[in-house]
Amino acid sequence: MYLITGAAGFVGKKLVGALQCKGERIRVISRNAQADYETVVCDFEKETIPQSTLESINTVFHIAGFAHDRRDASKIEHLYRKVNVDTTVQLAELAVKSGVKRFIFISSVKAGGNTPFGACTNEDDQKNTEDVYGKTKREAELKLLEIGQVSGMHVSVIRPSLVYGPNVKGNLKLMLSGIKKGWFPPLPETGNRRSMIHVDDLVRAILLVAEDKRANGEIFIATDGAPHSSRDIYNAMCNVVGKSVPKWSVSKILFDIVSLLSPRIKYKVDKLLGDECYSSEKLEKLGFKAEKTLKDMNETDF
Repeated sequence: MYLITGAAGFVGKKLVGALQCKGERIRVISRNAQADYETVVCDFEKETIPQSTLESINTVFHIAGFAHDRRDASKIEHLYRKVNVDTTVQLAELAVKSGVKRFIFISSVKAGGNTPFGACTNEDDQKNTEDVYGKTKREAELKLLEIGQVSGMHVSVIRPSLVYGPNVKGNLKLMLSGIKKGWFPPLPETGNRRSMIHVDDLVRAILLVAEDKRANGEIFIATDGAPHSSRDIYNAMCNVVGKSVPKWSVSKILFDIVSLLSPRIKYKVDKLLGDECYSSEKLEKLGFKAEKTLKDMNETDF
């Protein structure tokens, strides 16, 4: 039997669907009862996990986390720590006590720290991060790997790159909507590189590290293996919505000037035009190969 946290989220729903297609029994932890499968109701921000949650569970997929909160991170660091570290450790410790065989943690590439421009980061390129989300995810990774080493429970960590697919939210959805409505500006070609992965491929990667003994005690970055510039992504989205690709672009200099207006604007421009390139070579050595890349993108992916 499988236990999934974050089952109501973007990745969680896809993982649940994949397991249901295989006829697997599923239990989820959620803030609200789920009609389609057995649910343990628990709010990670306010509650501790009931001890009976892990009974009869063979594998845990821990996807839930605290992220993308618009409040000042320094003022709510306790929530990041409570959900991303403390709850994760509690779940793993309960898993050990209950005889769970495998624990798969969905972390983040942010746990590896910032990526320098022009470099494609792998799992060994660990950098310090001031980002509270990345910092708490990294702390959780280290604690989980230690629990696995001491207990003998199979523990694997997946760090997804930018995930896209049907019903995705966030910046990609906003960008696609802006291009469709005509207000999103043509991005300049800056030579930056950004890694992505389709949610279906991410689910395949998650299941792979759960099943392959070589994945025990390891961290894996998940990408489609083909980084793209922000302009490449913009062009692909134009094709998705049936818009002709503009031959012109907004000057990078203009973006640089706008960045000077405030730290928040600079952060958004860096997110748009900066480097976030990651290598999934380690995962590929387990036999993983992405089935979808940017060239396969269509409107059903958003």
